[in-house]
Amino acid sequence: MCMQYTIRGIPTAVDRALRERARSSGKSLNETAIDVLTDGLGLTNAPRKRRDLSFIVGTYVPDKGFEEAIADQDRIDEEMWR
Repeated sequence: MCMQYTIRGIPTAVDRALRERARSSGKSLNETAIDVLTDGLGLTNAPRKRRDLSFIVGTYVPDKGFEEAIADQDRIDEEMWR
């Protein structure tokens, strides 16, 4: 059974992106919206692209300048908060 929806208040950026995706894929706006909703809800059988960042683990090299900059961000200016 298929349902029919009316969705209001679509942000302009979402409208543009959907229309561009529909145009570039040669599909209707309706087909594209269904595809995007289906994919966004994880209901497709297609494997999701995952990003493996394990190569970064253990590569941190201490940097005195960076550590000082971060410490500066944690300092509270007492004059500013009076």
